[in-house]
Amino acid sequence: MANVKKMMTNFQKLDKFESVDFRRWQKKMHFLLTSLGVAYVLTSPKPSKEENETLEATRKRKKWKNDDYICRGHILNGMSNELFDVYQFHESVKLLWDELESKYMAEDASSKKFLVSKFNNFKMIDSRPVMKQFHEIQRILGSFRQHNINLDETFIVSSIIDKLPSSWKDFKNALKHKKDDINLEGLASHIRIEEEIRVQEGQKDVNPSSTTVNVVEDSKS
Repeated sequence: MANVKKMMTNFQKLDKFESVDFRRWQKKMHFLLTSLGVAYVLTSPKPSKEENETLEATRKRKKWKNDDYICRGHILNGMSNELFDVYQFHESVKLLWDELESKYMAEDASSKKFLVSKFNNFKMIDSRPVMKQFHEIQRILGSFRQHNINLDETFIVSSIIDKLPSSWKDFKNALKHKKDDINLEGLASHIRIEEEIRVQEGQKDVNPSSTTVNVVEDSKS
């Protein structure tokens, strides 16, 4: 009874799969199935019934059948109602899992192109808080990791600096001419302090070369 309650608690925490973000859902589902001790049926073939099989062989075959049922049930119940109706008739969880990978991994390839395009075309604007826009870019980069898209951090930082609003021109130039490379965390600190200064002074054209960059550097020394 305790195990059943644990399974239901774990299951309720998992978002329904609705044809998007398959890799994320797949990883979460695999974690759940592993914690239940049934994930092995995703890769292990069904044991065949043999003549004069031993009691141990019979036990293993019945256990595999039961675990396959549990595993398939969790995967199907982890889908939206529309997808459940489509995939409920698969005879084994391995066939179901393989078909999901075949279909949605291909769609993920298209998603990668979309994410890269979304990052490249993102431009910050003056009418919205810059840190909020920076966090939006961070969420896009988080999706990159979900799709195993790896970009050099120096390239990412340079790209984000170029995306800053036009009123931040002096700030952008000051960062670009710094001798030391800036990582994402350091860039976030620079932007946050610069934006706080702009809010306090009530203007958007503060010269950052004598304010933000030096403030951050002084705080590190």
